[in-house]
Amino acid sequence: MIGWIIAIVVVVVLVLIYFGLYNSLVKYRNRVEETWAQIDVQLKRRFDLIPNLMETVKGYAKHEKETLTQVIEARNKMMDAPSDNRQEQIEADNMLTGALRSIFALGEAYPDLKANQSFIELQHELSSTENKVAYSRQLYNTTVMTYNTKIESVPTNIIAKMHGFTKREMLSIPEPEREVPKVQF
Repeated sequence: MIGWIIAIVVVVVLVLIYFGLYNSLVKYRNRVEETWAQIDVQLKRRFDLIPNLMETVKGYAKHEKETLTQVIEARNKMMDAPSDNRQEQIEADNMLTGALRSIFALGEAYPDLKANQSFIELQHELSSTENKVAYSRQLYNTTVMTYNTKIESVPTNIIAKMHGFTKREMLSIPEPEREVPKVQF
């Protein structure tokens, strides 16, 4: 009789441990998805600000067609990136970031544009959004690291394999964006 009670208690404890580990994997997987959604929200915000910025710049820099075209192409590529392909979305985002840097460089080249209140406000909004994107990316990478560690650690890795939990890729900065801008006086 006592043997049966001990066996039942052991089975119940093992089942509870199993459920606890499985639920923690689900929780971390959902956190990864939620942090990705936060990046997506910030990218959408930036995406929505770009047409206003473009209209402001067009009035001052009519002969800067190439720069404006790059921004428009980058924005369109961002819009066309499939929502289920994170790598393509990140590549499009990086292209858009580079194009926006060119627009802000125009602000330095055109003093009237630099002094335009709409341009200043849009530049501030985009700068704020870029900071939020950077923070969201950092949070995403931290969450992915925690999730990946969880699915690779014993005994959770056994349950992760049984239920198809897979590693997620962290976001990285492409080599061209790692270059430090040159400042000349």
